[in-house]
Amino acid sequence: MTHRGWFPDSITGERIVLRRHMPENLLAFRRWYADPEVARLTRYQEGIMPVAEIDRFFQARVVGPDSMALAIHLRDSDRLIGTCAFSQLDGDNGSALYHITIGEKDAWGLGYGTEATTLMIEHAFERLGLHRVSLSVFAFNERAIRAYRKAGFVVEGRARQSIWRDGRYWDELQMSMLDTDWAVRERGPQTPGPGVVDVGRSSGSETIPVARIERTS
Repeated sequence: MTHRGWFPDSITGERIVLRRHMPENLLAFRRWYADPEVARLTRYQEGIMPVAEIDRFFQARVVGPDSMALAIHLRDSDRLIGTCAFSQLDGDNGSALYHITIGEKDAWGLGYGTEATTLMIEHAFERLGLHRVSLSVFAFNERAIRAYRKAGFVVEGRARQSIWRDGRYWDELQMSMLDTDWAVRERGPQTPGPGVVDVGRSSGSETIPVARIERTS
């Protein structure tokens, strides 16, 4: 089974729908990653991404045969606002690395990233059967960190002073979520059986959007 085959054609949430990218979405990628504010949050290098690099990234990682990227559309208008993806999928160990970019800046801070992340995490744990999903985020990207925490990720470590931005060094945070974390959020703590010690895990209660999966093959 190829990586691509692990993805449905669409995943529908309350306010957004995730779909496989179309070739014409390249124009949006060129605009997003040529924006200094987007580049600041997504690139290790300072400055915007050159057009040729954007094109190579799009062909290899977004619409390539092994890509696991989905476009984020607003459900009511079908407007394309961003992209999300899994990479480094390790079937032997049940893990993947998660990425998301909301490219349209007027869509920032409205909860679309949290919903997209929740839909992707649900797909990872409920349908792909993964055990662990991780991500990295720059410490100055406070909006993204809040969204990841809201979706259920926890900070598990940091690369100290690994990124230079705004005239100073910043940490890069490593965050993760396990299938057991997801189960607690979805179904609540389970009553331990005889002889089992319940250590009490907090889920940070939140209403999770219900996803609908659509397949054409």
